[in-house]
Amino acid sequence: MRVRHKPWAREKLDRHTEIVIQSPKYYYGEWYEAFNREAPLCVEIGTGKGRFITGMAEKYPEKNFVGIELHESIIVTALERCLENKLRNVRLVNADARGLTEFFAEDEVDDIYLNFCDPWPKKRHEKRRLTYSSFLAQYEYVLKKQGIIHFKTDNQGLFEYSLESFSKYGFVLQNISLDLHHSGDRDNIMTEFEEKFSSKGQPIYRCEAISGY
Repeated sequence: MRVRHKPWAREKLDRHTEIVIQSPKYYYGEWYEAFNREAPLCVEIGTGKGRFITGMAEKYPEKNFVGIELHESIIVTALERCLENKLRNVRLVNADARGLTEFFAEDEVDDIYLNFCDPWPKKRHEKRRLTYSSFLAQYEYVLKKQGIIHFKTDNQGLFEYSLESFSKYGFVLQNISLDLHHSGDRDNIMTEFEEKFSSKGQPIYRCEAISGY
């Protein structure tokens, strides 16, 4: 995906430290302090423009949400959504998700969301996939026992790869759907990519992987 550079994005992110966490390592093991309350902690990796995480935050005000996104010119739109909707239960982190175990302590996270991540289809790029074993090790570390990874994609190859990867690593799979939007799941919150792909008639694949068994 080509990222359109927004030269003003960094300044805006820096102005809103009540939402954008400048030093996520500071809250390691104590993320409840970032929200000034204790609540279930949910993390989205690859937040993008924030449609999903803000939708989830509105639907589940009793939960705390952290969105991680590498590109400042993209995450700034997520910030704008948070400001527009006056959301108090979302915090944003402009960083590389490969530092996940530096940001969150062992057994600190209740749910992880992986939505429409890059499939990296070439075999030589396998280690970059967010469902590769090295990433799963990080998820397992930060997730509480029986914490859940929620995974959605439009890419059949990545979905099949991920099912196998989750299973080999010891996660238990549930709620597998090969066509999410025709499954009758009314609780689904769509991302920007999800709406785009679905409008073209592409099936959306979904599964949940449970940790701690």
